Amino acid sequence: MSFTVVLDTCVLYPAHLRDTLLRLAERGLYRAQWSDDILNELERNLAESGVAPLAVSRLVEQMQRAFPDARIFGYLALIPTMTCDEKDRHVLAAAVRADVAAIVTFNVRDFPEDSVDPFQIEVIDPDAFLLDQLDLSPRAVLEELELQAAANRREPKPVAALLDALARAGVPQFADEVRRHRL
Repeated sequence: MSFTVVLDTCVLYPAHLRDTLLRLAERGLYRAQWSDDILNELERNLAESGVAPLAVSRLVEQMQRAFPDARIFGYLALIPTMTCDEKDRHVLAAAVRADVAAIVTFNVRDFPEDSVDPFQIEVIDPDAFLLDQLDLSPRAVLEELELQAAANRREPKPVAALLDALARAGVPQFADEVRRHRL
């Protein structure tokens, strides 16, 4: 069984980071999970940032089609029992319900140790998570980044430009480490 994580909305929001995370999951390096609340929050945030509603709907549909087993059900009753930051209780409840190993989020501080320790769930920053993926499967990660850059319809096309975009999206250590691997 592969390492299973909940991807929080904040790591699904930046397009290049979302693409990288989902490509690595599609490759089988880990198993991605999310809840309807996470996807609804993603839709809301993308729409508020000016992304066309049709494009937002299409994105979420594509994610659900590509990862039919990613949706977590039956977590709503757990939300009031969670002790993390109130706005992230739905994320922790979904993670508990799905019995995942970790939550990947930029909002690490919103999940204090005493809120996740009883469930043996690690809360990990996407930079550290991607560095772990690179350490565990360097060839697969590097190949996937090459494919991702080549698949972009617009910029960034070269891997170096994709790494710059990933660094701006919040994973600068990962981008730097990939650059070192490519030398």
